[in-house]
Amino acid sequence: MEYGLIGGNLGHSYSERIHAMLGDYDYKLCPLPPEGMRALLTSRAFRGLNVTIPYKRDVLPYCDALSDEVREIGSANTLVVENGVLTAYNTDLGGLLSLFRRAGVEVQGKKAAVLGGGGTALTALAALRRLGAREIVRVSRSGPVDYAALYRDHEDAEVLVNATPVGMYPDNLLCPVELDRLPHLTGAIDVIYNPDRTLIVLGALERGIPASGGLWMLVEQARLSAEKFTGGDIPEARAEEVHRTLIKERLNLVLIGMPGSGKTALGEVLALRLGRGFVDCDREIERASGMPIPEMFRTLGERAFREVESQVIRDAGKETGLVIATGGGAPLRAENVRSLRQNGALLNVLRPVELLESDGRPLSVDLRAMEKRRMPIYRACADGDVDNFGALSDAVEAALRAFSEAVSARSGR
Repeated sequence: MEYGLIGGNLGHSYSERIHAMLGDYDYKLCPLPPEGMRALLTSRAFRGLNVTIPYKRDVLPYCDALSDEVREIGSANTLVVENGVLTAYNTDLGGLLSLFRRAGVEVQGKKAAVLGGGGTALTALAALRRLGAREIVRVSRSGPVDYAALYRDHEDAEVLVNATPVGMYPDNLLCPVELDRLPHLTGAIDVIYNPDRTLIVLGALERGIPASGGLWMLVEQARLSAEKFTGGDIPEARAEEVHRTLIKERLNLVLIGMPGSGKTALGEVLALRLGRGFVDCDREIERASGMPIPEMFRTLGERAFREVESQVIRDAGKETGLVIATGGGAPLRAENVRSLRQNGALLNVLRPVELLESDGRPLSVDLRAMEKRRMPIYRACADGDVDNFGALSDAVEAALRAFSEAVSARSGR
């Protein structure tokens, strides 16, 4: 192996894809048990490695030299062999510092809380010190500051950094902390990058607080690692390109809007154009329940329908790179909006009431009244609008333009 990533479970890693875009070198994912990690580092049968959970501290005894950052932090994510000397670096620090700046999270003079007890938490502590935090509290289940103490003694924390894996795919929409019990927050960073927006990030953004997930940190630390691997300069503009490409590939295109507005037909064509999988939530509800939706409403009631709908949306929303068409009532539940927004751009499909199709739709009786109630909700959660009252081809092009704009907004450029 020339270059690669070692760690425990690497099944959902993006590192191989990122390094393929950053440079012309062979880079492999190498999941290893502890004895395999020790054997590889002893053999030094590689030129450069990235290191992830759970080995960021365990690799240090095998190294001949430690960078200043590694000495300060006590963990490493990059190893390079040069002239027989194995040196440990920490490029996570540079990636995290860049993420704070990019997200607009101000730290100078503020009180910060870091969640987690591993190597990434150590990096977060170092980043906050460099950024001038007034006070830093490290929170973990084993203490000395546990979560009860966080709420009791440190509810005045202004900056929050999640360095735990809680909420990471496939266990999306779990949250290690109750944001409502931290009323003084002015910024939040979650190092998790899958999903793109965890509940911490979504909750902070809903409160109008600057927040970001960890995808940019992942890309930027990879760029810095690649410079260590190759000995050459890689411009930050390359990282920008990689970041936008990943957002474009991963971001779900989600269609919301009134019943009968043509979301399914539009979604099917968009999936073909983009080469993506297509999820029609109503079809998935029928598959899960074993009956048509009108029958489900008659026999089980709307509440049972909404519960199945929310589960379908949770399952679809945690995945990436899909086109998803929702039912008209899906955005009425805040939990559904969060499920869809964690990895998706929501486009509101518009069609005049007189053109809406109502056959086989249990709630489509007084459509004008429904539109009056629902449209403010659609607009509040949508990233863009798509007119769908002319040729389908025109709506497809409008949706693609709106999606491109959403990708630019999500990628920060």
